[in-house]
Amino acid sequence: MKFEHFALNVADVRAMARWYVEHLGFQIARRREDAPFTHFLADETGRIVIELYTNPAALIPNYANQDPLVYHLAVFTPDARAEQQRLEKIGATLYFEDNLPDGSRLTMMRDPWGVPLQLCQRSKPFPGF
Repeated sequence: MKFEHFALNVADVRAMARWYVEHLGFQIARRREDAPFTHFLADETGRIVIELYTNPAALIPNYANQDPLVYHLAVFTPDARAEQQRLEKIGATLYFEDNLPDGSRLTMMRDPWGVPLQLCQRSKPFPGF
């Protein structure tokens, strides 16, 4: 088996998808224009996909009230500090920073909808990064 996607039920899928495309460089791999307005967003490699949808038949979690250590969306960046500052100007908020003994920097933020977003600046990136 191979990883296909990770899904989140969100209140405003279209606005959230637009923000991730405009500000994180994700691409819309597929989308549905009618309810539940499903958007599949892929990173630039096309190998990692997140599904966003709005389905009121299921609970839409209060992401802002959940600890980011329960779950988070993590993205690689070679400069977490610069990305943190850029994202703060467009609605993301800083939650905490963690500088690891190996020189890696992990910056936990929340996107404008409260979804935990981690910026990973690793001293030794995973293969393919």
